[in-house]
Amino acid sequence: MTATMIEKTQDNATNAMPSHCGQTYLPKVDILEKPDELLLIADVPGATADGIDVELEHGTLTIHAHVGACCVKPESSYLLREYGRGDYHRSFKISEHIDTDKMSAEVSNGVLTLHLPKAEALKPRKITVKSI
Repeated sequence: MTATMIEKTQDNATNAMPSHCGQTYLPKVDILEKPDELLLIADVPGATADGIDVELEHGTLTIHAHVGACCVKPESSYLLREYGRGDYHRSFKISEHIDTDKMSAEVSNGVLTLHLPKAEALKPRKITVKSI
């Protein structure tokens, strides 16, 4: 059921593309299904709540995280650098099975968590059996 509720869009880059501040990266994302919601968890190290924009337009959910200190150059040179600095950008198609009015988001320690509640029609229901 999850595949029909949220799908990756075709992003412009697989790893990084130029931006005003160096590179723009596709953050790694996990999507978990719970009985009443989907959780989209994205790695956005260095981003704060003030620098993260989450927008929903025409069924497309877009995450853009600006890392403010990405333009600062260290005084010493790297011997090895496996982590690049830059902004993050990722988009997903959201179906009508998500209750977009109740979506919420929070960020903690460089991890963005989006709560995508399922529409009432998709939530599991328990039917009470009465004795007569």
